[in-house]
This record gives sequence, structure tokens and C-alpha cells, in this order.
Amino acid sequence: MFRNKLYLILVFLGMIAGCGTSNPKATTYQMPLTVPDIYVDIYKPDKAYNGTTLLADNHKENQPKIIEVDMNGKIIWEYILPLNLRSYNNPGFDVERLSNGNILFVLPLKGIYEINRKGDIVWSYLDKQVTHDADRLPNGNTIVVFGGFDQKNDIQAKEINSKGEIVWAWKAKDHFDNAEHNKIFDQGWTHTNAITRLKNGNTLISLRNFNTVIEVSPNGSIVRTIGKGIFHYQHDPEVLPNGNLLVMNHSRPNKAIEINPKTNKVVWESINFRKKISPVRDADRLPNGNILITGSTKLLEFTPDGELVWRLNLDITFRNRRQAPALGFYKAQRQ
Repeated sequence: MFRNKLYLILVFLGMIAGCGTSNPKATTYQMPLTVPDIYVDIYKPDKAYNGTTLLADNHKENQPKIIEVDMNGKIIWEYILPLNLRSYNNPGFDVERLSNGNILFVLPLKGIYEINRKGDIVWSYLDKQVTHDADRLPNGNTIVVFGGFDQKNDIQAKEINSKGEIVWAWKAKDHFDNAEHNKIFDQGWTHTNAITRLKNGNTLISLRNFNTVIEVSPNGSIVRTIGKGIFHYQHDPEVLPNGNLLVMNHSRPNKAIEINPKTNKVVWESINFRKKISPVRDADRLPNGNILITGSTKLLEFTPDGELVWRLNLDITFRNRRQAPALGFYKAQRQ
């Protein structure tokens, strides 16, 4: 209670001092705002990748928001979700900065939204069958997945144009309706949680419950299955410049894994985070080679040889493990 009051006082003082520009939708702080619940306790400027970090912050159940923090963990921009949207933050409140400076985010089981820095909604696609991940394509279309309690007859991946029309879709049922996969169900049949359009025009889709990532051609056929026997509840596969995939294994073990998709061999892996910040659901390779790890209560930046050079903490204690996915961090983007 004290921290909530202190936060409101700091915001109010920032406004009356003229250190922020605000409307009811979003706030840009010219003087970065210190928040008691979020802080950085490790920062090695000579080794960390300098920039700002964008992420969804759900730890206040009645006030989910998108925040951008500097390297000291201070908020430089925030967007608090409107009242009518605040219940749509799990599973998979994905946020990403677009090339035009706007922000694209997924409100699970509600839709996809694009806002500008003022917090104005400039585009939206309302659909209860979207969760976890959405990417804007160079042609202006948007790809998105549905894995939050998906059923066999559902579309797990689709591409939407600017008018909200579905121009491409993919169903797992067309390929996995068999004895090996029929009885699987954990928060959905496939719990598809990530999508990426490759340079060759194919689409990378992460089927979490099937412990595999697949490469799908434009006609919907599966041209490659990646990570079988290695991945377990994988999250957010990222295509690296060398063609390898960086994947966060959700458990067994909870590690960041770099795999060569051609050989299906692991070429690098991190420490096991399971007893440290579980669940961990995102790993990004930064331009300097460091790895940014997103855990439920911490963001960690490591050098390739494992040195911790930056750590942002979320000061929260979950009542039980099930609270962590809903209230903890999901993904983070450094720029």
C-alpha cells in the first residue's frame, strides 16, 4: 500500500514540476521516473548494451501497462491500459516497438493494437483468438498466433492485412491430427506461442505443447521440424544472423538454447534458470552479442561467456506459482 501511494505521489510531482508530457493515455517523462517496485542493482556500462528496454508490466493487477525503462531502471515512458482492456493481459501480453516508432501489442483473447507515443490507438484488430505474439511485416500486414486454450478446429497462425482481412492462415489440425498428438492438452491443444516470417517467405511457428518449432511454406506444408527431443515448452524462437535459432526452453531445463536448425544440434546454451527466476520465457541476442533474458521477476543481460552485466528486478512476491505468468514479466525488447 505504501509503495502504491509513493508511486502516485512521484507521478504527481513529476507532472506539476513539468518533467513529463502527458495525456490520459500515455506519459513521456523528460526526467526519468523512479518506481519503488522496479529497480536495477547490477549495471556494467562498459559491457552492457546501452539502450532503452520496452516491456509489459502486469504486477499491479488493477493497472497493467507498457513501460520503457532506461539502463538505470527508471521509467521514461508508460502507457496504462484503458479500463475496458485491463483484464486482457494473459496469456502472452506481447509488446514490440515498430520501425515507425509506434508500439504494437497483443491483448490476449481480445485483439492486436498499434499505438503512437501519445497513446492514441492508430490501428486495431479485434479477435478473441489471438495470444502470445504478433509481428508487423514489411508489407504492412501483421502475423499473429492463437495458442491460449486453442482447440483442434482453430486457426493457430494467420496473416492479417491493414483492413483486418485474413490473407493467410494455418491450422495444426491439417498436420498433427494423429495418435501422437491427439490427447495433448495443456492450456490449449498446441498452445502455439510464437510466429516469425522468414526471409525466404516461409513462416516459423512455435508449437509449445508439441515441443517443436516448425517451418511452414506459403502453401501451408511443413518443410522442416526443429528441436524435437531438445525443446521443452519452448518460447519465442529468434532467428540469428548466422541462421541459427535462439530459443528459451521453458523447463527441463529452463535454459536459453541456440540450435542449428539444419543439423538440429545445440551450439550454445545458458545456465539453468529454473531455481532462479522461473518461469523464464524470452531470450534475445543483442547487437553486441549479449543475451537479454526475461524472467518472471527479473531481466538479465549476460555476455556470451556468462558474465551478468545488467539486472532489473521486480519487487513482488507471488502467492503461488500460477500467479507468475499472469503478473510477472513476459518479454522485453532492448533498443
